[in-house]
Amino acid sequence: MSSTLLVYLHGFRSSPRSSKAVMTGEAVRALATKANPYEWYCPQLLASPKESMEMVLSHIDQSMADRVVVIGSSLGGFYANYLAEKYGCKTIALNPAVHAARELAPHVGMMTAYDSDEPFDFRPEYIDELKALQVEKISDPSRYFLIAAKGDELLDWHEMVDFYPGAQQLVLEGSDHGIADYADHLPKVLQFISTK
Repeated sequence: MSSTLLVYLHGFRSSPRSSKAVMTGEAVRALATKANPYEWYCPQLLASPKESMEMVLSHIDQSMADRVVVIGSSLGGFYANYLAEKYGCKTIALNPAVHAARELAPHVGMMTAYDSDEPFDFRPEYIDELKALQVEKISDPSRYFLIAAKGDELLDWHEMVDFYPGAQQLVLEGSDHGIADYADHLPKVLQFISTK
């Protein structure tokens, strides 16, 4: 019997209630069998990148699962790169912010969450925390699966493609930053998760 811990990391200003997170969680739970159980972990990430990663690392380290798979969307994809390199685990990056410190530097200050209008303070020191988590180069492309949308209105899909040379890549014509047609691509995500 082999158990899998599936970690889903949402994007900046997003939450575990995002449609991709909910859809993936339901699909992963449906994959689980007695012989092949899945543990689903999709936390509300904190404003501080350092504290977010400490929380996730603590959960992974306490898990009894035999293997870890990380899925990350946008800023979550940036975090997923860090975890993939740390744990040598499989990772699915959905429109990842591969250079998060640069992308988020203009957003320092008071922000609100997308689905709750809950205010949070995105502080200047968080940019340094992101820099400390930056992966410069992935070590094993076979562990990575990138889904990048050419229609992403926030991030440059060319940068994503260049960041994962040799990895499995699904480059979508059109679509958008949230990957509105994610349900169509979920079977490929599940296939990557379930292949040992």
